[in-house]
Amino acid sequence: MINIALPKGRLGEKAYKIFKSLGYGCPEIEEDNRKLIFTNEENGVCYFWAKPSDVAVYVERGAADIGIVGKDILLEQGSDVYELLDLGMGKCRMAVAGIKGCRPSSDSTIRVATKFPNIARSYYASQSRDIEIIKLNGSIEIAPLLNLSDVIVDIVETGTTLRENNLEPFEDIVDISARLIANKASYKFKYEKINDICEKIRNIKE
Repeated sequence: MINIALPKGRLGEKAYKIFKSLGYGCPEIEEDNRKLIFTNEENGVCYFWAKPSDVAVYVERGAADIGIVGKDILLEQGSDVYELLDLGMGKCRMAVAGIKGCRPSSDSTIRVATKFPNIARSYYASQSRDIEIIKLNGSIEIAPLLNLSDVIVDIVETGTTLRENNLEPFEDIVDISARLIANKASYKFKYEKINDICEKIRNIKE
């Protein structure tokens, strides 16, 4: 039995459709119910829904053998898992952005508002820049507008929200997309089945 953690929402639903197309379907998961765990012994799979930011935790700690998670979460959490495949779904990018035409000077400490303090800290450390992290959980686009921060570090998909708030991306940090990850012990002891799933996904993506 392979335990698979799926993120709640559109990404998880898309990922399940891929698994189903490969022969790992579970009819119960498509029924209108409030269950979170779904098993199909015939296909040897057990799925469960998890908050996207929790998927890597379930996989790292062995509650799930494999899972689907965004690259942003892997980077932010520093998850100790194997990253097996880039699924090419949920594509976007992590970027530095700020008020149009107002790039901060290079000789001062930069105030950075973000939901991703570890990614921001790592990025600026690579540039040997001094920063002050301001951790926010909501819409961080307003932080520069209210002079709470000089810039933000956030996920940018189309850039529409930035433009509508008189902001612009200054620098791209990393491309983001959904990844297939595996628990390290599971990958060793269930290698044959996990590798089979990987190969089948590769084949349909080519």
